Amino acid sequence: MSPPLDMADPPAAPEAPPRQTRRYAQKRDAILQAAVALFNEAGVKGATLSEVARRVGLMTNSVTYYFRRKEDLAAACFLHTIAVLDALVAEAEAAPDPAARLRRLLDLTLAKRAAVATGAEPDTAVLNDVRALPEPQAEAVFSAYADLFRRLRGLFDEAGLDRAERNARTHLLLCVIHSTRLWIDRYEPRDYGRVAALVSDLLLGGLAGPAAAWSPAILPEPARPPESEVSPEAFLRAATILINQQGYRGASVEKISGLLKVTKGSFYHHNDNKDDLVAHCFSRSFAQIRAVQDAADAAGGSGWARLCTVSATLVRRQLGPAGPLLRVTAFSALPEALRTQTRLTMNRLAERFTFCLVEGMADGSVRAHDPGIAAQLVSSMINGAAELPAWVPGVTPETAADLYARPLFLGLFAPPA
Repeated sequence: MSPPLDMADPPAAPEAPPRQTRRYAQKRDAILQAAVALFNEAGVKGATLSEVARRVGLMTNSVTYYFRRKEDLAAACFLHTIAVLDALVAEAEAAPDPAARLRRLLDLTLAKRAAVATGAEPDTAVLNDVRALPEPQAEAVFSAYADLFRRLRGLFDEAGLDRAERNARTHLLLCVIHSTRLWIDRYEPRDYGRVAALVSDLLLGGLAGPAAAWSPAILPEPARPPESEVSPEAFLRAATILINQQGYRGASVEKISGLLKVTKGSFYHHNDNKDDLVAHCFSRSFAQIRAVQDAADAAGGSGWARLCTVSATLVRRQLGPAGPLLRVTAFSALPEALRTQTRLTMNRLAERFTFCLVEGMADGSVRAHDPGIAAQLVSSMINGAAELPAWVPGVTPETAADLYARPLFLGLFAPPA
């Protein structure tokens, strides 16, 4: 509270005239917008304050007037993104029932993406590199995201679910929301509203045909070569874990070596360079997905049965000794030479799910819907399973598919098993 004004003195002048306040806000917003674009391209570790300054036509010390450190600027970008999402959830809460709130949230989310695509609004930061932040910036961002998670979890308060089930479905919904920016550019911005309606229909109604039941088969894991702390598989798993957590540039040679408790010399004895190791990480993940898809096709059955088998098996493996798979979000900060081919392969693997979906619609095991969008939702669900333990304490490879994949297949508000 301000101290009382001494009425014997003339009124004090305002601390800052409106024009100066607007100018400060405009420059700060310009810095944030430039930083968002740079962080989305290069990640937190790859971005520099000097490059942000160059993009807005300022000297670096002018940027540090607003944000003393790069990490402060990154945190501000992430907090802004979380605030935007929180505002969308708050607006959706005004709808009369949970299904209407979900539809409203998807409408608002893709309307925001349309505004970005047409240049009407600036983009928001991809939340890939939050774990690359040091303290105290990381704590502030994680706290804000946890608040967003709890608010969105309220969507499921009336669904008769326990805490683990509500957490898993909230994480699934957030994965779908975050992943839309990876594939929405397949559509005209004017059609994003139609896409939102299709996504809502899939999330509410699930994928199952009238007689389909959730009883996925789990494919056996292939025999794996013996693994030591310096085996090729050990380096690939360590690099995958770190890239998922801290992005391409955050997963340094030192950190990969440290996770395995080996020296940098040992790293270079087994790997030519980090870029080749990262490329092999993507190849490893793609090969695992492709092998499970092929094995399910070879086993036969309805389109529904094969899709359930692939999804449940991959979700389980994400949490098992062969996991995790590399998150698709990791590609955003890759060098350009790796990024284009990586995104192409990711899209192709997602599109492979459409075979099961279309064949399931033909045999009656899958209800009619847009198979291209459904394939993207299945892919984003499998991809997001890598982070499930962070949001569903106590989840195991054995329980993950029922908690997390089943709601996508039967509907987000389907009763528990």
